Amino acid sequence: MDKGEPRPRDYCGAALRIVAAVAVAAAFALGVYTLLEASRPVNGLIGFAFLLVLPAAISAFVAYVADPWGERRLAGYVMVPVWLLVAVVVVSVFTLKEGTVCIVMLAPLWLGSGAAGAALTYHLRRRLKRGRTYCLTVLALPLLAVQVEPHLPTPAAEATVSRSIVIAAPPERIWPLLRGIPDVRPGEGRWNLSQDVIGVPRPLGARLVGEGVGAERLASWGEEIRFREQITEWSSGRRIGWRFIFNDIDAWRFTDRHLTPDSPYFRVTTGGYSLTPLDAGHTRVTLDTRYWMKTPVNGYAALWGEVFLGDLEGNLLALVKQRAERPGA
Repeated sequence: MDKGEPRPRDYCGAALRIVAAVAVAAAFALGVYTLLEASRPVNGLIGFAFLLVLPAAISAFVAYVADPWGERRLAGYVMVPVWLLVAVVVVSVFTLKEGTVCIVMLAPLWLGSGAAGAALTYHLRRRLKRGRTYCLTVLALPLLAVQVEPHLPTPAAEATVSRSIVIAAPPERIWPLLRGIPDVRPGEGRWNLSQDVIGVPRPLGARLVGEGVGAERLASWGEEIRFREQITEWSSGRRIGWRFIFNDIDAWRFTDRHLTPDSPYFRVTTGGYSLTPLDAGHTRVTLDTRYWMKTPVNGYAALWGEVFLGDLEGNLLALVKQRAERPGA
């Protein structure tokens, strides 16, 4: 071969390197996951190292190795985190036994940070003269973040989710339903994304034990979940409010082990119904839920709070409306 002729490209070798890079990335991600679970089992996965740095680093690594001749377009780089996310979902569901809620909440963060890592690699690709050093550097970033993160303060915040519905019934007909509906039947309530697609449990019933402030509502959701609501506000026909008490946390882990309503980074605290009389015998019923969170992405978490808690509240209000407007109620 003449010295001026370009060297033939080893496509088979390039394919093998890509497969090896994906395998290394998967093993590395699993190793970081295991490290965080073992070293900080309480909230190790709810941190910027796992949520943001790890997907960016893995996407940057795979994107670099998948373009050995530096010819791919930006779109090809940005697609890398999409395919990696598909692999993460498969591994999470069938190997790590993660719940659907965790995966749905994780996906946008991983896609966003992964796309950022891949795009940065695209722009640096032709400037990098030592690719091996770059790959080792990006893989070292999550390990460095794991060491730094415990020394950084995590912000705490509170939020309230509220939904309302207008019911063609006076407050005195609605009030008994707010005390508790013990026999929720299949098909009652309304369709929503959280419960009918993602799989958050639906309510089976609730009943009030006692009367007034200090009484308790005993709630049952799905086949496993039981919790209490201790009454803290009571104005007959106007307002009933409560404080949530979650005793059986193991049941919630059965649903999604990283999302419990009374954890170090997320706590559902209080809630209640309010009734506002309207004209023509109608009533506006409002259900509010207050929660506390402590994560590095509180604004992002609050968006999902609006989605999930909003769906649950909307379903409960639809159930009350159906019962109150039923002939002979």
